[in-house]
Amino acid sequence: MTEDPRRVALGLLAAVLDGGQPLDEALETQPGFAHLSRRDRAFVHGLVALTLRRLGQIDLVIAGFLDHPLPHRRKLLPVRNILRLGTAQSLFRETPAHAVVSTALKLAGGRRNTAPYKGLINAVLRRITERGAAVRDAQDAPRLNTPDWLWRAWTAAYGEATAHAIAGAHLQEPPPLDLTPRADPHAWAGVLDAEVLPTGTLRRPGGGNVADLPGYAEGAWWVQDAGATLPARLLGDVAGRRVLDLAAAPGGKTAQLAAAGARVTAVDRGDSRNARVRQNLDRLGLEAEVVTADATEWRPDAPADAVLLDAPCTATGTLRRNPDVAHLKTPDAVRAATDLQDALLEAAAAMTAPGGTLVYCVCSLQPEEAEQRVAAFLERHPGAARRPVTADEAAGRADWLTPDGDLRTLPCHLAERGGMDAFYAARLVMPGA
Repeated sequence: MTEDPRRVALGLLAAVLDGGQPLDEALETQPGFAHLSRRDRAFVHGLVALTLRRLGQIDLVIAGFLDHPLPHRRKLLPVRNILRLGTAQSLFRETPAHAVVSTALKLAGGRRNTAPYKGLINAVLRRITERGAAVRDAQDAPRLNTPDWLWRAWTAAYGEATAHAIAGAHLQEPPPLDLTPRADPHAWAGVLDAEVLPTGTLRRPGGGNVADLPGYAEGAWWVQDAGATLPARLLGDVAGRRVLDLAAAPGGKTAQLAAAGARVTAVDRGDSRNARVRQNLDRLGLEAEVVTADATEWRPDAPADAVLLDAPCTATGTLRRNPDVAHLKTPDAVRAATDLQDALLEAAAAMTAPGGTLVYCVCSLQPEEAEQRVAAFLERHPGAARRPVTADEAAGRADWLTPDGDLRTLPCHLAERGGMDAFYAARLVMPGA
């Protein structure tokens, strides 16, 4: 039986918005997705990501073309999602009107709880295909596609103009693909038809199958956003030194450290997550000890010269690549994350040798998970000290540094080249013996 790509897309959208499942996880578990052709998988993934990325605009357009508000009842969730997918295709993919309407009606007709609403779906989508573009063009897209709580938080932390720029950076579709080469970025840039960013990252247009690119099978590079390359560099020259990489999966920073000659122990609590770390290391021909353990409880046999803690967080700095995060995270998730971050910081400090270096980083835009965690740690540990990051260590960009000397990249940095993920990193030196 041939799978209908749009039906699979409908299931994925429901898994995220109605089931609270991360999109990457839904892609692995959604019935039918694995049976699609490579082309159809790319179409489905792109359509769902687009719908999530533009959901604020889409929902406002739909609401404007309904005769009466659609009740927020569970049985109507599939109707709402069919309208969302159709609107996304009409307004942001320029799919012909007849295809938008006919495929939506086919979706609705195949489900018992949506078939009675085929008339409504037909009427609303016809109106949107005829008049929706004018409404779209008058919208403030960055603001509408940002949940209110995130907008308020970013405005308070960065100011309204920067918050608007951050939100605008999230709308690029698809985001570019960033690769970290093991050697000679400029030579590989020519092979991969990529540009070299100030971080040494290779950037090429997104889309396509990564495994088909030159150098993948040979382990010449790995996928890693430009922003994610910076925290590991703050440990300095790690050649021959023992380094712990805590919360290590999927392993990009582990690969960086191993490629720089460190004796790395990568720690993560998930077996499946660590399997990805091992697979990446094997492909790259790099070595590291990989440990499955809870880093709040695990301890090495001796303190390490340097520790990198990429703490679990709400990942609000990665919305360019993970638009589902905006719809899955809440202020409560931020508060819950900070407790774990504090516990991991305490554990990381205990694993760092006297006088050693501890780098704490998160891919979050929320100060509660970043600056505030480091400030609280330094209050608890007056003997520890911040060692400010220099502009040279931040790809020559002084604007990527906070007044305290920490690293803070934003999605709107490198905007002219497609932006970058948001990362916060602080470098701490533990008290000497």
